[in-house]
Amino acid sequence: MVEPEKETLAPARVGQPDGPVVRTIRRPSPAASAGPGGQVRIQAEGYTPDGRRQRQERGKKGKKKGVDRDAVKDNIARVMAELRGGGKKRRRKGQRVSAEEKEAQEQAQEEKQERERRTVKVNEFLTIAELAELVDVSASEIIGSAFKNLGLMVTINQRLDFDQIELLLDEFNFTAVKEEEYIQEAEVEEEEDDPAMLRPRPPVVTVMGHVDHGKTLLLDRIRSTNVVAGEAGGITQHIGAYHVELEDGRSVAFLDTPGHAAFTAMRARGADVTDIVILIVAADDSVMPQTIEAISHSRNAGVPMIVAINKCDLPAADPMRVKQELLQHSVNIEDFGGDVLAQEISAKEGSGIEDLLDKVLLQAEMLELTANPEREAQGTVIEAQLDPGKGPVATVLVQKGTLRVGDSFVCGLFDGRVRSMLDERGHAVEEASPAIPVQVLGAGGVPQAGDTFQAMSADQASEIASTRQRLDREKQLRVRERGLKLGDFGKLVKAGQLSELPIVIKGDVDGSVQALSDSLEQLGTSEVAVNIVHRGVGAINESDVLLAQTAGAVILGFRVRPQTAARQAAERDDVEINVYDVIYEAVDEITAALEGMLAPDKKETVEGTAEVREVFKVSKVGTIAGCYVSEGRIDRKGHGRLIRDGIVVYDGEISSLKRFKDDAKEVREGFECGIGIANFNDIKVGDIIEAYSVEEVARTLASST
Repeated sequence: MVEPEKETLAPARVGQPDGPVVRTIRRPSPAASAGPGGQVRIQAEGYTPDGRRQRQERGKKGKKKGVDRDAVKDNIARVMAELRGGGKKRRRKGQRVSAEEKEAQEQAQEEKQERERRTVKVNEFLTIAELAELVDVSASEIIGSAFKNLGLMVTINQRLDFDQIELLLDEFNFTAVKEEEYIQEAEVEEEEDDPAMLRPRPPVVTVMGHVDHGKTLLLDRIRSTNVVAGEAGGITQHIGAYHVELEDGRSVAFLDTPGHAAFTAMRARGADVTDIVILIVAADDSVMPQTIEAISHSRNAGVPMIVAINKCDLPAADPMRVKQELLQHSVNIEDFGGDVLAQEISAKEGSGIEDLLDKVLLQAEMLELTANPEREAQGTVIEAQLDPGKGPVATVLVQKGTLRVGDSFVCGLFDGRVRSMLDERGHAVEEASPAIPVQVLGAGGVPQAGDTFQAMSADQASEIASTRQRLDREKQLRVRERGLKLGDFGKLVKAGQLSELPIVIKGDVDGSVQALSDSLEQLGTSEVAVNIVHRGVGAINESDVLLAQTAGAVILGFRVRPQTAARQAAERDDVEINVYDVIYEAVDEITAALEGMLAPDKKETVEGTAEVREVFKVSKVGTIAGCYVSEGRIDRKGHGRLIRDGIVVYDGEISSLKRFKDDAKEVREGFECGIGIANFNDIKVGDIIEAYSVEEVARTLASST
């Protein structure tokens, strides 16, 4: 057996560390073999078998190996110590670090929970009331913050976009996160068409202008139909989409938007899907507010405009004055060196219409409108309604691809399959190419006007629709929870901050419902407001009556009638149902109702003044002031205000009025009388008693804004 033995050698050579070098010599046992001459072999580290010292390799390579060896040893020692638990001192140190880490983890967890609590997932276009429930802050605080910090004049039912929601929540230390709606994949929606597959398509023309300036009559002349006869009061109540084939074989798609002020949102949707705008202005009238709005919509949509000056056949027509007024709104007509085409027409007699269509087609050629008819169809919902015999019917303007009967699609919250397609005259069609409006039957529900219509596989459409419906249910659930938890109406009325008129709106088409809803919401003031509890398309049913009963709401029907069961339920539950055919009749009635909810103004009139010259103490009666009426008259049924040294000391009712010993109804200027003030006896000589009356004056919405 080899027994290790240490031996001290001579000091190291130059270049070696100072001090003795210790080497280990392994001497073999007697049984070990000896070398030649009986010498014992000496094997030492750094020496050759013959005992000579090896030259150590110098350089970066050797040093690198040495450092790596030490690092490996240190790592092994550290790992083994951790596995064994280490020494006593190391364990205490380890325990202390673990406690600090635990505290840091707890703090990080608390911060994470606080961030999550302060993070609010919102859908776009929430109302102030919905936002108040999400963050558990009163609606009045949010409205006050919006006005004070952001300069926004908002009402409790006003819809806000995501940017406004984000700014408002930031004022209350909340972070808004937009809950993105699940839509089809970007590569499907934003698919770029192959230039080789693009084909010319008809232009989409939107006719805009003020009410009664002849928009629908112009389309009647072009289409040789009579749409005006079917409209209530001669006013277009919703968007019409028409496809017109001209004599030369070319075609144009027309969108007829209502010109009444209530349909601003509908005109905006028309401008968003159009290629060219025809701005129609009456030659015997002037540029009206709705005309200015139409100009703004056209500019925001970035589409060219063609001005049609109508009613040029009338004696009072003055087309030049109309052109000059348009210049004030930066509409430069070609006649004045501008780039806007203009045409004088008479929709009633038919003059100038062919020239107008030529200019429309000329403008379309300059735009070089193209689309790919060979891809899956994509379009926009212009209008939607619930037909009793056909079910949900959506008027879709196809913008890309070709829509065919049998195609599966997703539109808004609903998916479906095209069961049938109809043109604006009700004739069945098998397919619709780009820029062709059609009525589509087969949707699972009534979509919203403005929703995107996308043809795709049935499985994909079903998945997208299910996800969108889930998100919508979550939003509606939050609304229902808000009504049950907060009771905004009761709290705000009790606090005297706000009075609301809850309303359920049902209409024939979605565009009319939205227009009526937006018009009513704009009627609110800081004291009264309209609360749209629910709005929908279709006849008034029992579910609407039940909802109105629960919310204490009034039901408004726009061009729809209540079902028999709904009418009976409304009579039984004392729910009011009002139906209208023209939108401004509904607006006028709701305005009158809101004005009735306004607290009346109190008008104070000073009737007269009396100077206290003597004070009498009467047992069981109190203090009576002997007065001289210096101005006006003192009325027994009026109010009295005691003034001392120019300061009002007491304000109350006059309890007694006497002339000598007799009661008097009134005492006029120049006479003496005795005046008693109810529940007040601290009357002194020299005081002034001022008699006044209070009259309540009904207020209007215009006076309260």
